[in-house]
Amino acid sequence: VIRDRSEEAQWAQLKSDAASEGEGNNAELGLNPDELTLLGLEPAWSRPVPPVLEPGTDEVFWLSPPYVLCEPMWDYTMCADTSLGSEVRELITKAVKAPLVSSQQQVILAGLEQDAKLVYHCGLTPRKLPDLVENNPSIAIEVLLKLMSSSQITGYFSELVNMEMSLHSMEVVNRLTTAVDLPTEFVHLYISNCISSCENIKDKYMQNRLVRLVCVFLQSLIRNKIINVQDLFIEVQAFCIEFSRIREAASLFRLLKTLENPQP
Repeated sequence: VIRDRSEEAQWAQLKSDAASEGEGNNAELGLNPDELTLLGLEPAWSRPVPPVLEPGTDEVFWLSPPYVLCEPMWDYTMCADTSLGSEVRELITKAVKAPLVSSQQQVILAGLEQDAKLVYHCGLTPRKLPDLVENNPSIAIEVLLKLMSSSQITGYFSELVNMEMSLHSMEVVNRLTTAVDLPTEFVHLYISNCISSCENIKDKYMQNRLVRLVCVFLQSLIRNKIINVQDLFIEVQAFCIEFSRIREAASLFRLLKTLENPQP
């Protein structure tokens, strides 16, 4: 074996011996070579706390309140539909639930007069009509008049006929009969329902009140020639005889006899 006697070989041998000696010393001292860094020899510099400057009278103070001093004011009108149709729809929704003041009614009437097609987009369905009749009969009349040429009018008539009889419902029907030609079967069915309601009510006070209303309503239809009394003569006559103790019923009965036997 030929031994390498070059300077590089001697330097590699010395380096290997030094590394072996260093590892032995670290093992004896119980040190980890990875923990031996120059940072551990960094001197401790003195760092005094910076002084707090007293605020001057001309400086602005930063306030940190523990609670919100005021609530934000939202602008609910931003991006809102302020068109006439939107206003009419909103008022119709309110009219179904409660009576409107005169100014609100005028807004609806003016809107329907300006654009008759609003009646198809105001959100009033046949099911909501009875509530509108009870709370705002004048609005119900105008809406029904605008819907007369619509194919949906039959559904509104059906709800009007089947709703509970009241002064407002009779007012609506009476106004409609004087304004337009209503279907004869609708008028006859409504009259029959009114008579039936008077006969079935148990409260005597309410019964007398409704009988008076129906009698006045029938006299108005007969005198204005809205109905042919002969078509309902038997039913109306029986109604008058049953409630003959009421003055309006007796007056209606005399009117029937006058029409049955006209004077020459």
